[in-house]
Amino acid sequence: MDEIVRMIAADGTVRAVAITGKDMAERARQIHKTLPVATAALGRTLMGCAMMGSDLKTEDGSVTLRIQGGGPLGSITAVADSHGNARGYLQNGQVDLPRKAPAKLDVGSAVGTDGYLTVIKDIGLKEPYVGSVELVSGEIAEDLTSYFAVSEQIPTACGLGVLVNTDQSVLCAGGYIVQLLPGADDAVAGRLEGAVGRLGPVTDVLNRGADAQTLLEQLLERVPVSYRCYCSRERVSRALISLGRNELEHMIEEQGETDLTCQFCDVVYHFSKEELKTILQEATKA
Repeated sequence: MDEIVRMIAADGTVRAVAITGKDMAERARQIHKTLPVATAALGRTLMGCAMMGSDLKTEDGSVTLRIQGGGPLGSITAVADSHGNARGYLQNGQVDLPRKAPAKLDVGSAVGTDGYLTVIKDIGLKEPYVGSVELVSGEIAEDLTSYFAVSEQIPTACGLGVLVNTDQSVLCAGGYIVQLLPGADDAVAGRLEGAVGRLGPVTDVLNRGADAQTLLEQLLERVPVSYRCYCSRERVSRALISLGRNELEHMIEEQGETDLTCQFCDVVYHFSKEELKTILQEATKA
């Protein structure tokens, strides 16, 4: 089972979260029918977003990551709730690039570096918090590290990895975010840097049978997470109402009926002509 594990040092100077997300990344691959480099990019984004979402203190809060790097994958979007459940999509999942090494997918080139990583945190306030940084490498983990340093002024180490099998399925996936809190001195930072260096690539550790607890060494909390979309027929109906009377009248006249597909989970919602007329009446009242 995919899970998130949290840890905080006894002296309160280091906070960390880790995730194992094989099923999450594989579910995204199956929904969006991605090729390996796209699977890795989307999986990393989902897991990074899930860990950030799980850190929210607001029950109904959410975190959105948007990555637009100008690479062939196009834009990548992931959304996570406060429990770490995530969903996402990308523009061009059929991109395939040569590997940088026999077991190293070139995610950086596929994502690109000519653009931004944007983080949107909705914690129930009047306006969501929005932070944006220029992409550093397109490898996603390094870009999240840069975001925390620039936008939130938190020294951070982030690792994300998705290992794709020969049949293009996800063999293992996981990651971590480790942060220095106020009061951490240079000695603590040095020890953390050394520990991250010794850990090495996330997928190497996971492929040897490790889990999120092993990544962090000290377990405080274990939370199940999954690929989860919150779309519903009711929400799609509200979206149609928001189109307005003129657009709905045109739709009924030109098409008679319509199919709307959720970008996150690929579920198709069919609306008959009679249903569209009912929605038009609602829009007229609004």
